[in-house]
Amino acid sequence: MRKRYTPTFKAQVVRELLREEKTLAHLAAEHGVHPTQLIKWRTTALEGLPSLFTRQDSTAALTADDESRLATLYEEIGRLTTQVAWLKRQSGLDPLAGGARGARRT
Repeated sequence: MRKRYTPTFKAQVVRELLREEKTLAHLAAEHGVHPTQLIKWRTTALEGLPSLFTRQDSTAALTADDESRLATLYEEIGRLTTQVAWLKRQSGLDPLAGGARGARRT
């Protein structure tokens, strides 16, 4: 059965690995993780470091994009609601229109 490690555990081990106070083999034995796995975790951490400093900018861009998409969707909802109401009135299915199909208001 595969072992699953929490992100917190991985971060702790990678921090120790980056301090270079202990050897890779010593850390692997101490934490019960294969040395190859530690190398993969370290590589992943180092590759992800630049994104830590750009996350705020990308979050703001995503928020602005979501707000514009939301506004577009609300416009479409309004347009479709108006069309459904018009179709109900024209077909006589609208109980508030006050009559059958032939008795339309003008």
